[in-house]
Amino acid sequence: MKIVAVCACPTGVAHTYMAKSSLEQAALKLGHEIKVEAQGALGIENEITMDEVKEADVVILAIEVGIAKMDRFENKPTVKVAIQSAVKSPETLLKKIEEKLQG
Repeated sequence: MKIVAVCACPTGVAHTYMAKSSLEQAALKLGHEIKVEAQGALGIENEITMDEVKEADVVILAIEVGIAKMDRFENKPTVKVAIQSAVKSPETLLKKIEEKLQG
């Protein structure tokens, strides 16, 4: 599965990067490709390109605030979750998304 994800928390610091790291590690462990963009105190980091959006099977939004450039994800299967879900149980999240896409 090819995944693009955006992580953003209200302060744009700790939880944003914790969620980014957790999703990347879980995707690697489960054999998925992932690119995770962080939006926070430093602006947009590791920005997802339109080509990456087109190639993605799903978009994960682990966000607690509004994000910039949301229109990139129109017409793509999108899953919005609390940032804590991405931090605490990223493997469970990815497995549920995988099941939903295959079903």
